[in-house]
Amino acid sequence: MDKILISAAFAAILFAGLLGCLRLGWMIGRRRSRVAGDDAQAGLSAIDGSVFGLMGLLVAFTFTGAANRFHERRDLITQHVNAIGTAWLRLDLLPDDDRSIARDGFRRYLDTVMETTRNASDRQAATAGLARLNAIQQEIWDHLVAATKRDRSLPLAQTVLPPANEMFDLGNSRLLASRQHPPVAVFGMLGVLVLISGLLAGFGMAKSDRQSPLHVVGFAAVMALSIYFILDIEYPRLGLIRIDAFDQALTELRATMD
Repeated sequence: MDKILISAAFAAILFAGLLGCLRLGWMIGRRRSRVAGDDAQAGLSAIDGSVFGLMGLLVAFTFTGAANRFHERRDLITQHVNAIGTAWLRLDLLPDDDRSIARDGFRRYLDTVMETTRNASDRQAATAGLARLNAIQQEIWDHLVAATKRDRSLPLAQTVLPPANEMFDLGNSRLLASRQHPPVAVFGMLGVLVLISGLLAGFGMAKSDRQSPLHVVGFAAVMALSIYFILDIEYPRLGLIRIDAFDQALTELRATMD
């Protein structure tokens, strides 16, 4: 919830700042026009184009990066579900007593994964969930290793242990992927560039006696919304654009374990 408020506040401040910069740039341009006349904006188009181009490049860079990370996180959920399902099926090769204990561990593992995912916005609950998840992982692994040692069958170890290891690895990959974000300085630089672009755009409108409210508000709204949606995609469990629908696969897999 904190990140939702931060993203919304950042977009609102950016919107208000753009309105102010557009107005300030227009006032500076009007003052310069009264002094320099038609030469007030001579030779400035190259600078304007460079700044606008850099802003567009940075917006495209951050949006593309956020979208790629969004798709990667969805793919990891799919891979994790498949790995859990495969490891669960391989438990059929264990003796009855070992299979029963291992299946109970798998159920608790998946329940904890789902609970931790739901509590992603609550840092304290998520941290506690990760601690429980690590303990369950170690418990499952120790039991599977002990079961394969008792059987003394190399094919059993080769069949049961690798899928469980892959299941744990993909769980860790999902955790690390959820923490991958650009440095805060990148978003700060993007905000500064947007405000400077607004200042230059306002200066470019100085030939008109009045600013066009449609263009001023439209430009500010489009840029603020663009930054907001970039932040929203960057944190897909906290905003409007979410990957929660893919968690249904975990729920459906859990239903097959009862």
